[in-house]
Amino acid sequence: MSSVEESRAPRPEYVPGHGLLKGRTAVVTAAAGAGIGGATARRFLEEGARVLLGDAHARRLKETEEALAQEFGPGNVASLPCDVTEEAQVRALFDVAVREHGGLDIVFNNAGLGGTAELVDMSDEQWSKVIDVTLNGTFRCTRAALRAMKTAGRGGVVVNNASVVGWRAQSGQAHYAAAKAGVMALTRCAAVEAAAYGVRVNAVAPSLAMHPHLVKVTSAELLAELTGREAFGRYAEPWEVANVVVFLASGYSSYMTGETVSVSSRRA
Repeated sequence: MSSVEESRAPRPEYVPGHGLLKGRTAVVTAAAGAGIGGATARRFLEEGARVLLGDAHARRLKETEEALAQEFGPGNVASLPCDVTEEAQVRALFDVAVREHGGLDIVFNNAGLGGTAELVDMSDEQWSKVIDVTLNGTFRCTRAALRAMKTAGRGGVVVNNASVVGWRAQSGQAHYAAAKAGVMALTRCAAVEAAAYGVRVNAVAPSLAMHPHLVKVTSAELLAELTGREAFGRYAEPWEVANVVVFLASGYSSYMTGETVSVSSRRA
């Protein structure tokens, strides 16, 4: 048994739903697939919410909607393709939530784009693409959410997906780190403004969350290096991050706003 295997903590059991979001309507972006967005959509449904899924990948989005609708009922889940770099598509997603799905109570802004490039080799296009999806996309969706929630006058919650890289230096990640640091700052400023009409805005900052498809395309050497930095000796399951999103979306965090919660076991 390797030293990594010896230090690896056992994986926790999946936590069942407790109706924490019963009767609420939620929007989740980048919700198709097996990552944090898909896991959060599932957790929201398990907690009793109605969920509108958005994603730029229309085929995967429809497949995700059909699978969740079969499990949770077609009246509880719907989808609309949404590329967060396109303002018209963002506006349409939130308009549908308000008009057709009972209003808007919760938003999880999950859309983001990574990449690896040393700064001296990074092109303007590489920089701008990551910034536009990860930071500008979060801005567009937060703006749309706050406009809808302010008009409705019944409060609400926005949770943004940041990253510990927004705090920590990492080679090859200047564009992604800058974008995620921007998401954290956007969260703080939006929270100050939105408090006046009863809306809370917080963020989660995962360190290493992986799903089976991502593991398959990650080399064994890199995976060992990354997990070796984590105190538990393993990566987080997407649903472990989703659990923290549920906490921030629920009444259990009623006095929290403008905060970024690290979902991390990283040693350094």
